[in-house]
Amino acid sequence: MTNGHLAEKKIFSYEQAVALLPEVRRVTEEAHNQVEALASEGSQPEVRTRIEEIVLAWARTLGKEGLEAKGIWLVDFDNGSGYYCWRYPEDSLQFYHSYEDGFQGRMRIQ
Repeated sequence: MTNGHLAEKKIFSYEQAVALLPEVRRVTEEAHNQVEALASEGSQPEVRTRIEEIVLAWARTLGKEGLEAKGIWLVDFDNGSGYYCWRYPEDSLQFYHSYEDGFQGRMRIQ
């Protein structure tokens, strides 16, 4: 059962995560570019509100695919024992971390 806009939790094999990464990167880059353009306009409340809306929409879009936005432009793919971890603008899916360690515990995938 989903809660409105989030998909049910998904478990991704490394191959599935790698296959989904180009779309994740495209959506993230698009949102990032929108935020960068707005940020150059200053820090007025309406600009900050619009930036927050873009970031939330980005996170919801990823959530619909069963992914987790863990921070600004940081995406986790649950693999059943931890997460494959990608951060914009990394070129590929190169890192993993356990459920407990989080981003600080990222290890390079061999």
